[in-house]
Amino acid sequence: MLRAHEREILDGGTLVLLGDVYDQYIEYRHLVPKSGPRLVGLLAEWADAGAEVVYVVGNRDPWHETFFADDIGVTLVRGAWESRRDGRALYIAHGDGHGRPASLADRLSHRLRPLLRAPFITRLYRMGLPGDTGFGLARQFARRFGTDGEPDPAAHRALAEAACERLEGTDADLVAFGHSHREALQTTPHGTYLNPGYWFGARTFARIDADGPALYRWRSGAAEPLPAARPLAATSSL
Repeated sequence: MLRAHEREILDGGTLVLLGDVYDQYIEYRHLVPKSGPRLVGLLAEWADAGAEVVYVVGNRDPWHETFFADDIGVTLVRGAWESRRDGRALYIAHGDGHGRPASLADRLSHRLRPLLRAPFITRLYRMGLPGDTGFGLARQFARRFGTDGEPDPAAHRALAEAACERLEGTDADLVAFGHSHREALQTTPHGTYLNPGYWFGARTFARIDADGPALYRWRSGAAEPLPAARPLAATSSL
């Protein structure tokens, strides 16, 4: 799918990875996860060619250090990436820190988020646990409290509400979140909410160009357009 859009990216486009690119990501001082080497190689190739690649970390892959930024050339974002393209103000974030946590996994993640993303805690974790043990413990935690990739309806509703609030209360024209693993393209009187969905399960992704945002499903080597959903209410009371 990325190779099919290579010319557009290299001719001035931007690739945005919206978090949870890895199921778990723990970067040690001299070790990085071996998952996805071909993807990493492609990102490095594009960065070397001058393309803009933005990686917004998610709740499953927040423990990045210097590898992607310094060795690969990717812009690593630990929050929201804000930009202006084709006259639109974009607010793009993974979404785990937005909305009212409804599920057990989201409530737990919301409570632990400041602690787990504190630099001291990440250093302590890496120093106290060798590579395989550290990854194994993280995977067990994710299996116990996570959704195993299944779309989370409660998180989906919470993110849609948070998007409505941000569109209404800021100058953003488009808000994009991931996290819920469910695609969305919905309009409000104040702008658009976009969620590219779950690539690993549903093979969905999104594009934003001069014509506006659009959702697609990658099927049989081609991009199949997906319909937009019904408009959202102007306020957060959905």
